[in-house]
Amino acid sequence: MKIKVGFGFDVHQLKDNRPFVMGGVDLEHYKGAFGHSDADVLLHAICDALLGAANLRDIGFHFQNTDPRWKGISSIILLQESVKLLTEKGWEIGNIDAMICLEAPKINPYISKMQQNIAEAIGISLDDISIKATTNETMGFIGRQEGVVAYAVCLIQRT
Repeated sequence: MKIKVGFGFDVHQLKDNRPFVMGGVDLEHYKGAFGHSDADVLLHAICDALLGAANLRDIGFHFQNTDPRWKGISSIILLQESVKLLTEKGWEIGNIDAMICLEAPKINPYISKMQQNIAEAIGISLDDISIKATTNETMGFIGRQEGVVAYAVCLIQRT
């Protein structure tokens, strides 16, 4: 069996009166992430981890922010398309571990639904998806609520 590990990172600006989608869940907050798609920072980091593990470049290569096909699209679709690319190369997902960094809103009430959305979208067990959250202790652009960051690692395997 061959295994590989991938790492993903994403960041988006937060702006007033915008939707805030993370892990395919609509968060209740007065600010939301700004981007070409739905700006789901968590799913973008996961896509990059998966694509990177399989040596398939990154999310920006496959889903360019200049392409009108991806304007406003749900990142669940980007995740599904990323997983298709992996499976075409003979890879399957072992597990995903992700970390979200933002000051507000609190993410804990949404984590179970995020895990469920991801599991359903890509066909892996809830037990293989870990999502955690932390603050930046009010420091920097994250602490000032100007942006949100997500990191993800994954393991993929070929049998």
